[in-house]
Amino acid sequence: MRAILTTIGKDKTGIIAGVSSYLAQNDINIVDVSQTIMDGYFTMMMMVDVDAAAADFEKLTQELDALGTKLGVDINIRNQEMYDAMHQL
Repeated sequence: MRAILTTIGKDKTGIIAGVSSYLAQNDINIVDVSQTIMDGYFTMMMMVDVDAAAADFEKLTQELDALGTKLGVDINIRNQEMYDAMHQL
């Protein structure tokens, strides 16, 4: 399953390293990524493949939320199918 992961917060060193390290440690592959800094705020959107993930989706959500708190950013992960369903007519 693919998922959309977003990360937003005040820019500082270590955000990309923290998120990508967590993903690698949990066998989550980054399929695509876009990131920018807007007026001092870091924003990143990733498409990730969670098929081989070491934990179930609910646990990943909880752990990423905790990681966001540690890094001082908001991290959200959502199933890509939800986005696809929202955009169907």
